[in-house]
Amino acid sequence: MKSMLLGTSALTLIASLAGGALADEEVTAWRLFVSDHGQPIVTVIDAVEGAVIDSFAIGSPASLYRSDSGETVFAVQGAAGAVAAISTGIAFDDHGDHADIDVDAPALTGFVAEGQSPSHFVEHSGRFAAFFDGEGVARVFSETDALAGAGDLREFAADAPHHGVVISYANHDIVSIPNPEDPSSAPVGVRILDRDGNAVGDDIACAGLHGEATSGNLVAIGGCADGILVVHSTGGVPSVEPLTFTEGLGEGRVSTLIGGRGLQYFLGNFDADTVAIIDPAEDDAFRLVDLPTRRVHFVVDNVRARFAYVLTEDGHLHQLDVLSGEIAQSVQVTGPYSVGGSFADPRPRVAVAGDTIVVTDPLEGKLHLVDAARFEVTGEIAVEGMPFNIVAVGGTGVVHGDHDHDHDDHEGHDHD
Repeated sequence: MKSMLLGTSALTLIASLAGGALADEEVTAWRLFVSDHGQPIVTVIDAVEGAVIDSFAIGSPASLYRSDSGETVFAVQGAAGAVAAISTGIAFDDHGDHADIDVDAPALTGFVAEGQSPSHFVEHSGRFAAFFDGEGVARVFSETDALAGAGDLREFAADAPHHGVVISYANHDIVSIPNPEDPSSAPVGVRILDRDGNAVGDDIACAGLHGEATSGNLVAIGGCADGILVVHSTGGVPSVEPLTFTEGLGEGRVSTLIGGRGLQYFLGNFDADTVAIIDPAEDDAFRLVDLPTRRVHFVVDNVRARFAYVLTEDGHLHQLDVLSGEIAQSVQVTGPYSVGGSFADPRPRVAVAGDTIVVTDPLEGKLHLVDAARFEVTGEIAVEGMPFNIVAVGGTGVVHGDHDHDHDDHEGHDHD
């Protein structure tokens, strides 16, 4: 583990707090959590200062997921068979007219959920469900327990080991159904269970099921040959309904989904050089957006709700206006990264940190910084190894004069 490195502004604020600041102060902090493509390490970076704060050794290379609260990042380690919790060190307390911010050192909490081949990791209603493909078992826990470093794991088994998913929804669980003829292939649908494990209603078919996302009060499940599934609540019980592709879309499949923030929609893949904007409330629910070349990665903007970003294999980052369904701006960020070859090859990933869009460049060992307003590359941060998966946490809040915690002070960035 590396020693903590703090930027000048952070040290200045710590000194002022130690001296007993009397006035309330607005503080903005953003942190980037970056996993390496080949090494079992997660690096934490001050997104504004561009300095490494700390790094954590884990069991194997990991996919990263941030909680909705931003207080926890989870490292899902398929090869090591573990899901580890990292406290981001950033927390907000919403008071209506303002939010207090608490900024401390990031740390591994000690919480680890173990099992064979963890894969899909889903948060809903403050609970997390990690599905372990090698066992066909889901393990469900709360963020409170993850931050505390220990707690009870609620677990239950699917019909067979498979590449599955579980959504903990209110007092029910939505569970993928493995293919009865070949569990190693994609699931064939979902089943709703109560907390006693009893099926509620009939199974819902979805041949090829893969992918899940939440937007507002809706959950979408992807991968179906003829569309997606949409989940909403009916009297406290989840109701799952198919949303079929509209006529004339052509051949494609939505197997990766991201939920919009601020606007209720879903962004998904469709084919190699197309993304789909999905609005379940519209009669024409699927709008396809053609890309200049094949896509590598895409994310939605949590701050500027009408925008999403798509990185294509030519190294261009595209700003997608989800209202108009058109690419508004493009900028060259990395060199070419072909999507040919293995899905596990190192390729860039994208995250939004306030007013900055961050793109990993694993082959060059750096992060590229794009100003979200000007849509221009404004800098880069060198990172040892092959920086790969990335999540961003942070925002703006108030530090009160009698506060006794350390805080990073960064100016000029909006709240997420």
